[in-house]
This record gives sequence, structure tokens and C-alpha cells, in this order.
Amino acid sequence: MGAKTPSSGRFVSERRSHKIHVSELQIGMWICKLDRDWLETPFLLQGFMVESMADIEVVAEHCQYVWVDAVEEHWVGNQRLQSASPAANKKNIFVNQVGFSEETNHVLGVYREARRITKSLLDEARLTSVINTRQAKETVNECVNSVLRNSDALMWLSKIRSQDEYTSEHCLNVCILAIAFGRQLGYTEEELHDIGICGLLHDVGKMRVPPEVLNKPGKLTPQEFKQIQRHTVYGRNLLMSAGSGAAQAVDVAWAHHERLDGSGYPRGLKDSNISRYARIIAIVDAFDAMTADRCYGRAMTSTEALKNIYRARGTQFDGELAEQFLKTIGLYPPGSLVELVNGEVGLVFETNQRYRQLPKIVLLRDANKAPINEKVLDLALVEQGKLSRDYLIRTVHPDGSFGVSVRAYQQQGLMFRHR
Repeated sequence: MGAKTPSSGRFVSERRSHKIHVSELQIGMWICKLDRDWLETPFLLQGFMVESMADIEVVAEHCQYVWVDAVEEHWVGNQRLQSASPAANKKNIFVNQVGFSEETNHVLGVYREARRITKSLLDEARLTSVINTRQAKETVNECVNSVLRNSDALMWLSKIRSQDEYTSEHCLNVCILAIAFGRQLGYTEEELHDIGICGLLHDVGKMRVPPEVLNKPGKLTPQEFKQIQRHTVYGRNLLMSAGSGAAQAVDVAWAHHERLDGSGYPRGLKDSNISRYARIIAIVDAFDAMTADRCYGRAMTSTEALKNIYRARGTQFDGELAEQFLKTIGLYPPGSLVELVNGEVGLVFETNQRYRQLPKIVLLRDANKAPINEKVLDLALVEQGKLSRDYLIRTVHPDGSFGVSVRAYQQQGLMFRHR
């Protein structure tokens, strides 16, 4: 089953309430009900959005369980729009097939080869205006296989950055994140390949933008900004000339900078005129760009980037997809540099599917920010009462803080042993 088109049906959304333990709360969730009367709590509104870890901690002080609103969606073909069968509600649910460490051992070489191929693809597009779609599909296939085996390993490696190779690494990272997002959305394996190709090739048009404009560290002139904007049209034209296998990628390359409110470019499309894949890549593209060091600015933390996406939902980004993306990335995605309540500093390397705010980390600095012997710690032990609440995460810091380089640990392979 390939990606759906507007002519074959549409996605139908349903909002339902689910009871969860407060330990499962995440930023971006809407709390609609508590396990006690609202008047017994300090909350002024009967229903509110969780916007920070501080909100979660306040809720946890007063409640054990809460009810949150969740939007569930399913695809319904035109012939079943009036009376969708129960089967139409089914989504693909994937579980990790192997552990993080096992997949990291396997995928490190795959990622390095994918980086090499992606750079080669873009160099070839720049020099010859030809796109090797066969190589692109092979690269995406490896990424899909890895994300299906374990959703964290490749996301961890996608934190590897080189400012000199920004565009190629950005394209690969968007590919990886889009596949992980598609997995969260319940897409079929074939659809994961489709969205992966869209992510890998979404910025191919930048190969036709003059390098001195693309990599300019200062403010762009209006004319230079128009040159940057043309990469969407260049990408469309390059992919159309590539022939079969790139139909959806053509649309995404052309439309991933459109906005729901019509303020995007190049065509000023609005709302339903923007395809679902373009909406997905728009979110992933923005997140990866915001969390990368650029020639004109420093990277944001993942938390800051997610807040920006959340604030822009409904205007720049699809609201429901933005909320689902927050769930995909989580509070502390792999590669996040975090400071604990006790002042110690660690690096997140694996999320906890049940307790998303309690990942596995490797401790690297003591409370005085001095280097220590590396120690792996599962923060889920806090929930189990086996670790003090001093081991909860206080905040996220940018890569490079306290002398900790995420890239250095990735290049070492992060072969940490559990202790």
C-alpha cells in the first residue's frame, strides 16, 4: 500500500480521553481530568496543556492518575467514508526488535555509509543535475530496517554534525527522523520507505543555489533570500527529471516550505492543498535545522525546538502532526545533554517507552561539573523507588556544554556497559 492521495480517501481524526499514570505525562499533552476534584488542586483551569517539566512535577505532587486527550486518526477510502469498518481504525504498531546497544553496534557502519552516499548523491546532483534514485532507495531501505529494529539507535547517530557538510547531513537526518515519525504514526513499511525518500531528497534543490548564498554567515539580502527560496522549484525540477520512483518526493521538495496559513513559499498554498507528506517533512525539516549549528547561528536544544514547533501549530505546522511529533521525539531524545536535579550531567542514549521523561543516560560529570568515570544509569529506577528524586532531569543543555561533545561519543561508538 503506497501513500494515499486526496482522490482515494482521507484521514479521519477522533479525539478520545485516556487514563494514564502521571509518570507517563509528556510536554504537549492536554490534561482534561484529574483523579481528584479540581478545587483540591492549585490549577486555575479545568483542562490545560502541559508545557514544561515543571508542570509535570506540579501535577505529580497532587495526582497519581490523570486523563489526557489524544487524537487518533485512521485512513478511510472514499468508498467507506460514510460507514468506515472497524478495520479502518487499525494502525501498524511496531515494537523494538533488538536493544539499543545491539542495534548501535550494527548500525554505526550503516550510518557512515549512508552519510557517504547522501553526500555523493547531492554532489552528483550539483555537478550533473542527475539524481541516482537507486542509491537513494538503497540508503532509505537500510534506514527503515534500522528504525524498525530499534527506533533510538539511528536517531542517536543523527546527532552527528559537521557544519561543512550541513546540507547532506541534514537531508539524511530528516530522512531518519521522518521514518521514525512514520513509525510513530503507524505507517506501513512501504509507506516508511516513501516518507524516507521524501526526507532524503527534500532539499536536493539547494544544490542549484550558489554556495556563497547558501553558506552565507550574515543576513541575506532580499534577492539572496529569493535565491534560497528557489531551491523548492529547483528540487521539483530535478526530481521530475529523475523519472519513476520519485513522484511523492517531487511534491515534498516543492511544498515543504508551505504553511497552513498560506504564508509559505513558493506557491502560498493553504491548509488542505498541502499534502500530508509535505506537512510531515515540514515539521521534521524545521526541527533538525533548529537543533543544528549553522553558519549564522548556534543550535537550539531539542526542548527549545519542540516548543517552537508546538507554538507554530495550526499556522505554520499541522496541529495534530505537531503533537504527534512531540511524542515521537520525546522530552529527551537520544543525544540530549542533561543536567540532573543533583547537579550531575549525563548524556541520553536511550528513551524509556513507558516513562518517556526517565531515559537511560551515561553520567559524565559530577555535581561540580568535573569529569567522572562513565556510568550508565536507568532513570526509570526513580519511578520504581530505587533512585532518589535527585536523579530527575532538571534541564537540557546545548551540545558542548561542560566540555561534553556529543559527536566525540558518537564517533567512539558509545559502547557503554551497564553497571
